[in-house]
Amino acid sequence: MKILLIQIEKTTDLYLVEGIKIYADRLKNYVQFSTETIAMPKAVRQKPFDEQKKAEALEIQKLLETSDYLVCMDEHGKQFTSIQFAEFLNKRMVSGCKRLVFLIGGPFGIDTSILNKASYVLSLSDMTFSHQMVRLFFSEQLYRGFSILKNEKYHHE
Repeated sequence: MKILLIQIEKTTDLYLVEGIKIYADRLKNYVQFSTETIAMPKAVRQKPFDEQKKAEALEIQKLLETSDYLVCMDEHGKQFTSIQFAEFLNKRMVSGCKRLVFLIGGPFGIDTSILNKASYVLSLSDMTFSHQMVRLFFSEQLYRGFSILKNEKYHHE
């Protein structure tokens, strides 16, 4: 199984870039993990929020394949414990999922046209985090999930 993380705009804070890289490197031991970053032109960033989300949705759609299992990360999604998330990953693997795609939307969320196509909607917390910080939290939880599946010592209960 391949895992793709789609994100809007570059991660700009160096400490986040470094942290994400640490977990992306660790994930290489378990799964083929990659990221795609969608850069939006400044002209789009000056438009109303809904128009920005629609423009992002058009770019997101270009990266999706019909066979993808799309998981949108949204504040209204289902929350998991780390163990439940590991079980979720395992179910995708045993089901024969070829590409599991996680989407972190931009600062104003994900357009409904993409949310409606999602196979699953996931929330990392009831709290609100910046879309850039979510990248680090998600990368760590993805690594944690695979370490749980391999019964490794990273996760403590």
